[in-house]
Amino acid sequence: MNNAILGTTLGGRYRLDARIGHGGMSTVYRAFDTVLERQVAIKLMHREIASDSDQLERFRREARAVAQLNHPHIVTVIDAGEWDAQDGEGGEGGASMIEPGTPYIVLEHVDGETLKQLIRRDAPLDVPMVLAYGIEIARALGAAHAQEIVHRDVKPQNVLLSGEGGAKITDFGIARTLTEEGLTMDGRVLGTTDYVSPEQALGQAVTGQSDVYSLGVVLYEMLTGEVPFKGESPVAIAMMHVREEVPDVQLARPEVSAATAAVVERATSKDLERRYPDMASMILDMEEALAIETSRSGQATGEVTAVLRTLHSPARRLLPWRVRHPARWGISLALLAAIVAVTLVAAAGHTHSGTGVAPDVRTGSGTTPVVLKQTAAASYNPFGTGPEHAEDVGSLVDGDLNTSWSTEHYIDGNLGKPGLGVSLDAAPGVVAHSVEIQSPSPGFTAAVYASAKPAPDSAGGQEESLRSLGWAQLAPARTIGKRTTIAIGAPAVYRYYLIWITKLPPGRETAEISEITLFK
Repeated sequence: MNNAILGTTLGGRYRLDARIGHGGMSTVYRAFDTVLERQVAIKLMHREIASDSDQLERFRREARAVAQLNHPHIVTVIDAGEWDAQDGEGGEGGASMIEPGTPYIVLEHVDGETLKQLIRRDAPLDVPMVLAYGIEIARALGAAHAQEIVHRDVKPQNVLLSGEGGAKITDFGIARTLTEEGLTMDGRVLGTTDYVSPEQALGQAVTGQSDVYSLGVVLYEMLTGEVPFKGESPVAIAMMHVREEVPDVQLARPEVSAATAAVVERATSKDLERRYPDMASMILDMEEALAIETSRSGQATGEVTAVLRTLHSPARRLLPWRVRHPARWGISLALLAAIVAVTLVAAAGHTHSGTGVAPDVRTGSGTTPVVLKQTAAASYNPFGTGPEHAEDVGSLVDGDLNTSWSTEHYIDGNLGKPGLGVSLDAAPGVVAHSVEIQSPSPGFTAAVYASAKPAPDSAGGQEESLRSLGWAQLAPARTIGKRTTIAIGAPAVYRYYLIWITKLPPGRETAEISEITLFK
């Protein structure tokens, strides 16, 4: 299709303004939604293949597949339809060049460039930036895999970089669900051979591990500026992916850390038993590698900073203090040396205790923050199906306001039970004076309880009250703000203190807490 169709309106609302991309199946246009008055992207199938039933099904499948996905790093499907000459208009006969019934997909318009364009211009890319983009892409693919959708064509050309710097994956044109038969084109394996997994090159079963392999190749290209294999033909390159190991990235770029090199090596393993089993496991290693690379460079900028804010607690603890707390980098060298010394002593003793005190807690007159171990916090849900987001609960006592714990999602904000919460183990015990709760999503209601002994994890058919489980109420339920101090005046020594959430914030399905601090 050529520029003659510019000005044509599809679906009575989408005016084609400029051609911005071209592929084997379709051409992509920047368009204007005249109803909502916003820019969108239109993927319009080529007229010469619109009559091919297999190709048509692939195109429709893309719309169905991506429409199921809602993720900040996946280009959003807004609408889909088929061209009807009576439904639109076009200047200079452009509309007549579109075959009636030609399908189109309306997508979110991302104003930026592709990752491939960035690689061609600036490669090799900064190592932290490579890992930041890798984490964002992996999170998007992980969300697709959770819906049993495999992309099957992961490559830099299919990653868009927004003006804000974030990566968004697009072009699920050959994606398929794991529950349906795949389509091939004239018996050939689908997918770009520069990034194709060995099993896909051989026409074997394709799973999420195939996307893992392709992402590993993308990481290699970002780090070195070159794809790992070059050959005389696409088939020759595909066979190299089957038979040859991806070169060691440290040979091409020695400054890459061993942690980063290990991610690339494991992701691109031919052996499925050795390759990452899923995106989640690859993300954990990339997060750790990003923390290591950031520590080595001593600074973070751009999209790297945004991704660092989202790291899980284990990886965040590898970051230098000034990266985790840039606003407070006025710390003296003497104090920094003391912190390093304490860290080394703790590491030598193989302990993982944190301070348990956020850096800006409000210490009242005559009160002192209680120092808690990193393992002091626990999710408590005796009237439900068990702990909620137990992997994040350590964030409540890590002294880092950028990390948090949240409840599961509850439809319409209805807990459907007396409550749930988080407990703190103040071993061996303390007479607590007050508790401070900090939350990035205030408005939920919570009470404070305490117990001298461990309470049962489950009510086990008992009366649905905390009192029946051995908890004593120290403060009634109240609304929690961004920073709320609750006077509890414990009448005795208690080892366990419980923040008991009874109501979620208005209009929200979760409650979130970043830090809890006990005072004695």
